[in-house]
Amino acid sequence: MSPQDVQKIFDEADLLCSAEESALAVRRVAAEITARLAGANPLVLAVMGGAVVFTGQLLPQLIFPLDFDYLHVTRYGDVTSGGELEWIVKPRSTVAGRVVLVVDDILDEGVTMAEVVRRLRQQGASEVLCAVFADKNLGRAKPVAADFVGVHLPNRYVFGYGMDVKGAWRNLPAVYAVKGL
Repeated sequence: MSPQDVQKIFDEADLLCSAEESALAVRRVAAEITARLAGANPLVLAVMGGAVVFTGQLLPQLIFPLDFDYLHVTRYGDVTSGGELEWIVKPRSTVAGRVVLVVDDILDEGVTMAEVVRRLRQQGASEVLCAVFADKNLGRAKPVAADFVGVHLPNRYVFGYGMDVKGAWRNLPAVYAVKGL
C-alpha cells in the first residue's frame, strides 16, 4: 500500500477507543493481573508483533516478580482474514511447571490463542492465563476466552494499539475501525 492509501484508511476510520480509554483499560487490567498473579512469579509471554504496544504499557504496571519471553505466531500476515497457523518463534523459556500469562493485542476468532494455550499446556505449564487488550464481539462462541480483557470491540476490522491494517498503524495510541469493513 502506498503512503497515501495508508493515510486515507486512517482519515476515513471511525474512532472506537480513545488513547485515554486505552490507558485506563491497561491500568485496570494490570490491577486485575496483579490481584491474581502477584505471588505466582509467572512467565509472561507476549505474542509478537501485535502485543508489543499492550505489553509495553502493561509490564511496567505489574509490580511483582515475573519472567518475560515472547512467541511469534500468526494466521494473518498482511491479509485481513485468518489462514493456517504459522509458528515463527517459539518461546525460549521452559514453561513446564510454570504459571504462564499470554499477552496479545486482540482475541478475534480465538483460533490462534486457543492453539497457543493448547501447546503451552502440552508443554507442561501448570496454568495458562490470557490477557488481551481487546476482545472482539463476534456474536458467537470462541474456542477460548481471555482471563483479562482491556476493551470490548464490535465486529469490525480494527487497527491501532498494536493491531494493524495491512501492516500499518500498529503504533497508534487509540483504536479505530476501517470504514466499510
